[in-house]
Amino acid sequence: MKIAMTSVYVNDTQKAFRFYTEVLGFASRMHIPEANLAIVVSSDDPSGTGLLLEPNEHPVAKAYQEGLYTTGLPVITFGVDDIGKEYERLTGLGVVFRKTPAPTEWGMEAIFDDTCGNYIQLAQVTK
Repeated sequence: MKIAMTSVYVNDTQKAFRFYTEVLGFASRMHIPEANLAIVVSSDDPSGTGLLLEPNEHPVAKAYQEGLYTTGLPVITFGVDDIGKEYERLTGLGVVFRKTPAPTEWGMEAIFDDTCGNYIQLAQVTK
């Protein structure tokens, strides 16, 4: 069994699609704007796990998303090989970081705002 797709609630699906593809560099697997549907995948693994950018239209989804954001908790973690390089690339594109790259007991982490109601964690695991 493997993870085929997971979702992230966003407050604006079209804005999220642009951010995840144009800024973060994900590839589009499916984008149907009129249906408010956007699925992106890692450009490094286009046949891998899909990320559904799901509208937070349901009150429970909205409360969940806003609760995580208010408390500063990341909704998802993206792994990177070189967190310093990725931090420089993203800040150069205007991404706002809540936490700059910092060491942890397992490697390095940084946290940024996805502009659509979520914090995202970048992780570089030390082997």
